[in-house]
Amino acid sequence: MGKILVLAEKPSVARDIGKVLKCNINGKSYLEGDKYVITWALGHLVTLADPDIYDINLKKWSMDTLPMLPKKMELTVIPKTAKHFGEVRKVMKRNDIDELILATDPAREGELVGRWIIEKVGFRKPIKRLWISSQTDKAIIDGFKRLKPGNDYLNLYQSAVCRAEADWLIGLNVTRALTCKYNAQLSAGRVQTPILSMIIEREEEIKRFKPKDYYIITGKTKDFKLQWQNKNGNSKIFDENFAKEVLMKVTGKSGKIIDVEENNRKQYSPALYDLTELQREANRIYGYSAKETLSIMQRLYENYKVLTYPRTDSRYISSDIVPTLPDRLKAVSFGQYGKIANGILKNKIVSHKGFVDDKKITDHHAIIPTEERMNISNLNNEERNIYNMVIKRFLSVMLPPFEYLQITIKAEVNGEIFTAKGKIVKSKGWKTVYDSDENLEENNEDKNAEGLKDQILPMIKKGDNISFVSVDLHKLQTKPPTRFNEATLLSAMENPQKYVQMDSELSKTLGETGGLGTVATRADIIEKLFNAFYIEKKGKEIIPTSKGRQLIDLVPDELKSPLLTAKWERELDLISKGKMDGNTFVDKMKQYAEKLVKIVKNSTDKYIHDNLTGNKCPVCGKHMLEVKSKTGRMLVCQDRECGHREMLSRFTNARCPECHKKLELRGQGEGQIYVCTNCHFKEKLSSFNKRFKENNHKADKRDVEKYIKKLREENETPINSALSDALSKLNLNS
Repeated sequence: MGKILVLAEKPSVARDIGKVLKCNINGKSYLEGDKYVITWALGHLVTLADPDIYDINLKKWSMDTLPMLPKKMELTVIPKTAKHFGEVRKVMKRNDIDELILATDPAREGELVGRWIIEKVGFRKPIKRLWISSQTDKAIIDGFKRLKPGNDYLNLYQSAVCRAEADWLIGLNVTRALTCKYNAQLSAGRVQTPILSMIIEREEEIKRFKPKDYYIITGKTKDFKLQWQNKNGNSKIFDENFAKEVLMKVTGKSGKIIDVEENNRKQYSPALYDLTELQREANRIYGYSAKETLSIMQRLYENYKVLTYPRTDSRYISSDIVPTLPDRLKAVSFGQYGKIANGILKNKIVSHKGFVDDKKITDHHAIIPTEERMNISNLNNEERNIYNMVIKRFLSVMLPPFEYLQITIKAEVNGEIFTAKGKIVKSKGWKTVYDSDENLEENNEDKNAEGLKDQILPMIKKGDNISFVSVDLHKLQTKPPTRFNEATLLSAMENPQKYVQMDSELSKTLGETGGLGTVATRADIIEKLFNAFYIEKKGKEIIPTSKGRQLIDLVPDELKSPLLTAKWERELDLISKGKMDGNTFVDKMKQYAEKLVKIVKNSTDKYIHDNLTGNKCPVCGKHMLEVKSKTGRMLVCQDRECGHREMLSRFTNARCPECHKKLELRGQGEGQIYVCTNCHFKEKLSSFNKRFKENNHKADKRDVEKYIKKLREENETPINSALSDALSKLNLNS
């Protein structure tokens, strides 16, 4: 009897499955047991072929060879992992292999990783699919008990192929057209360009904004503070003279409480995390980039197995997960969570619609803890922060609502109305989980900062007299829209219809298709915009560069609209459900690529390098460009084919000994110096390091082991992604 081959996406996943399936023989690129053989990819091993595979003349970038529209897209082995592909191929071609179980990531891209390898190898034996949301032993055992026929996922594979081919056709054609037309390293795509357009439009809104002065009036009694309001409940006064008249009218006056309104309120826990919400919160609370949060999540999912699959767009769990909740609660009943988790376990878990809803789940449920218990001290600080966030949200949804009495007081003072608000907590409910968390409340960029704040109010009733100890007139200004940071940019990508004017039907389309990009790709898209130097950071704020602004002026208008990609995602979804033919979609993409290239060819616009320096490239002699990246400043050669770059300075985690701000490292080799941009402290790298070593004891052995372990784990993350590998060859770096 032959053996069953299991194809995993990464070596770490292969090891987890191998442990469960008792595959104890270690081969060069496989694990083997009595019944199973397990091999693994390294992310994508196979991708779409470069243009020159179809025609050698396409190796040279020229407007004359555009558009590039292959009749049939070919696959090629990615060179940097070709040796490993060869080893995987040998295992898949073994005569004793009777069938294959595809165990790559349970998502559209994971399907593509495995199926492209299968296709390139020419594997023609029966295929089954393993579809699990966590890497615990229990999840793997359960997954192998309910394997699905591989044919059930052929439509998902077709959808993934269409996505990849569309990105090739649009991305490579438009990128070459722009680069050749304007002699600059420019790139455009169906997702990144609308996002860049939104960032630039926000910047234009800020520039167009003209602040207006306005006034608010507050009156203080000996016990509490009230705020003036007009008959419509508005506290802003834009007429200075009127504001002063009100001030004079009420200063030193007494009044009466004319209304005391008490309302019992309930506030339910926020929904469980999907990836985008977790990335948004982690950026707001800890300043982690979307990419960093995803990387941390991957380690918690794959290496530690304490969290479920991270690349999910659902904030609910399915009813079949409910029986596993007690074990998950036991796994997190440590430290500060022990009392809360045990309290939930003592009572019957109420699986209400606030977190259990089969109808609101697509491929994966929300991110929740697994049944795996671990010593949290084994996690580094970043891992601990993310794990804690998920645990808190998980516990919250199973706790009662936060209940309070909302009190609103209305007073009349010499004919003018003043109000105050207070809150009496009746039951903390789910907020007990966040007792020590100052970052619970979300920052709302549209929130009225001058709105009434809750305060402790004395016992007061209608008809009571009040008198002002003081009355103050506050002069304020209306504020422009805030710039995007990574958290708010993720929100804009998820719901672009809120940021772009369009009719209700188009807005509905965007809402239904999940916005720009997917939970799995949004972090990479933001990173690409930084790496192409279209955007840069100013503190936490994201601002467009001159290059980014010019690109948006040069690309065809249709490519700037978020609606275009929303329509595509809807069609890809239909393909994945077998309701649309993939060939029809790809044919449309070819026609669209042809149209876009024609628009670029006929354009009369110009591109100007306004970051050109006097430094000449040591390789080709052309003048270099100075650019800012997320890690510092660098010089890059303006010639796309040369691609030489030199680091001018980079931001570090070293702290200034005088003001404790992060230091910038400038220069090359022996001449490197640390510079503080805040207080202008300067010190040579060599003397700084010497002083640092003298002032610090040797690192604890355990800390060193944890650091080495972390590096090892990070080295096991996916090496390749299909399109990014193809686009990396375009050298879009200035």
